[in-house]
Amino acid sequence: MDSVEDIAYGSVAGIVGKYIEYPFDTVKVRLQSQPDLAPPRYKGPLDCFRKSIRSDGLIGLYRGISAPLVGAALETSSLFFFEGIGRETVYKSGLCSRDQPLPLGALWFTGAFSGVFTSFILTPIELVKCKIQVPDTEAGVVKAPLRPLPVIRDIYRHYGIIGFWHGQVGTLIREAGGCAAWFGFKETTTKLLRGFNERSASSQGEIDKMWAEPLPLWQQAVAGASAGMSYNFLFFPADTVKSRMQTTPIGGSIGNRSFVEETVALWKQAGLRGFYRGCGITVLRSAPSSAFIFMVYDGLKKHFPMQ
Repeated sequence: MDSVEDIAYGSVAGIVGKYIEYPFDTVKVRLQSQPDLAPPRYKGPLDCFRKSIRSDGLIGLYRGISAPLVGAALETSSLFFFEGIGRETVYKSGLCSRDQPLPLGALWFTGAFSGVFTSFILTPIELVKCKIQVPDTEAGVVKAPLRPLPVIRDIYRHYGIIGFWHGQVGTLIREAGGCAAWFGFKETTTKLLRGFNERSASSQGEIDKMWAEPLPLWQQAVAGASAGMSYNFLFFPADTVKSRMQTTPIGGSIGNRSFVEETVALWKQAGLRGFYRGCGITVLRSAPSSAFIFMVYDGLKKHFPMQ
C-alpha cells in the first residue's frame, strides 16, 4: 500500500507542481535552445516572456502542456516510488535499522537511486515536450506540429524506438545528481528546522511531540523550496545540453550529436555562461513548485492513508 500511495499521491502532487512551473519551464527551454550560429533571440527571461506573449499570447507559454502533465504525474510518482524502493534496499542491506530514521547520507543515496530509474521514464516525455515548446521555424512561420501525437509519429518515423531516448545521458546526470539533492536537501532542511524548533520546547515530552508531528506548513514550504532550488541549480548544465539535443529539428543531421559533442559545441559558442542560460528563472520557479509538491504529497499521505 505504501507503493500505491507513492504512485497516487505523487501523481497528484506532480500535476499541481507542473501547472505552477510550466510557463517558466517553456521560457527556460527557449533560452537554452537558442541556435549556435545566430545572435541570441532573447536577451534574458523577461525578454523571452515578453516576446513569447506578444507572439502567441499567454496560452503559448502553456504550449504542449498535455504531455508534460502526464509526464509530471509519472515523474513525481516514479520519484517517490523508486525512492521507497531505495529505502527498502538500504534496510535489506542491513546498514540501517527500520526502527530508526535513515541517516542523511542514506537519504541522499535513495534520492540518487530514484533519479537513475526515473530518468529512463522522463527522457521520451521531455523529448516530446521540448519539441513542442520550441517549434521549428522558417521566416517566422511555425512548421512543427503543436500536438504530441504528430511529434511522436515524426520521431518514430525518423529514428525508431531508440530515438525517444535522445538526450538520455543528460537526463541521467541531471536526475541522479538532482534527485539526490532534491530528497537530501529536503530532509536536511527539515532536520535543521526541527532542531530550531526544539529551542522553544520546555520539556523532553514537547520535543518528542515535535519530532512525531509534521512541521508547520511554512516550514514544510521552506524545506520543499530548498529541495527544488538545489535540484535545478546543481546540475543545470547537463539539463541545458539535454534541451539543446532535444530541440534540434526532426530529421536534421545536427540531431545526431552526442552529449559530449553537444557540450563541446556549446562551450565553443558561448563558454561557461551558455550552460546557465535560463538558470535563474528555473531556480526561481522551482521554489514554489517543489514546495507545493512536497506539501501536497505529505498532506495526502497524512490525511488519506491507504492502510
